[in-house]
Amino acid sequence: MAYRPAVLPLICLDVDGTLVGLAGSPSDELWAAAERARTRGQRLTLCTARLAAGSTRAWAERLDPLGWHVFHTGAARWNPATGEVREEPIPDEAVAACAEVAAQRGWVLETYSWDDYVVDSDDPLAVRHAALLALPHRRRPVTDLAGRIVRVQFVVAADDAAAAVAAAPPGTTASAATSPVMPGAAFVSVTVAGVSKAEGIGHVADDLGVPLSDVMMVGDGHNDLPAIEAVGWGVAMGNAEPEVIAAARLLVGDVEDHGAAQAIDASATLGGPDPDR
Repeated sequence: MAYRPAVLPLICLDVDGTLVGLAGSPSDELWAAAERARTRGQRLTLCTARLAAGSTRAWAERLDPLGWHVFHTGAARWNPATGEVREEPIPDEAVAACAEVAAQRGWVLETYSWDDYVVDSDDPLAVRHAALLALPHRRRPVTDLAGRIVRVQFVVAADDAAAAVAAAPPGTTASAATSPVMPGAAFVSVTVAGVSKAEGIGHVADDLGVPLSDVMMVGDGHNDLPAIEAVGWGVAMGNAEPEVIAAARLLVGDVEDHGAAQAIDASATLGGPDPDR
């Protein structure tokens, strides 16, 4: 019989719908659970489609100041202790193709480096998204962006999410996400092909010398699904999409009922012999 460590050594957590609910920021219960995990010697990784800026960057550093954190659905990783950044840029021609589609469809298009973004639009969706990120909304051309482009994002009405995913050009990967803070909107990330939260978590686990079978991933949305399927302990929030719940090994409470804190605490009791191996 195979044995796990006494506690799961790596816990990965999505942001919107997992760490963050209607209040727009993680709860005191979440921070307390994270502190208990760090005291046990566990590493925690923020794993999000968001950029490493504003409140999201601060949450990552607070979650685990010594750990690696995954941004842009896996296209960038950051270690706050060392300042090291690892990126997977998207080709210029893919960026141009997405800009053409956005112009044709009247969609908001955001362009990202690992810790900065630009949006050349005053559309209400663009303004609301800046507020969600706790960043000032300033209309800026793509030439103002500092750093290499790692992701572009269509911000669309939820009904247009499938069309936006389908609009991703060859050589890229698209994934959709939502946030309880912006109901009715969808965020469709486009990255270089092969990038995913699962890939990002795999790199973090490799750096720590942890097998994926001993990793927990907690999430709620479609872009969390590959990671939940890839790790040994996929955890679905109570508010997760049905496909995520079906794929998960463990179901916890809704984001408004501190489900992510429940998952972190559960990780302390999941070690030892694994009857599924």
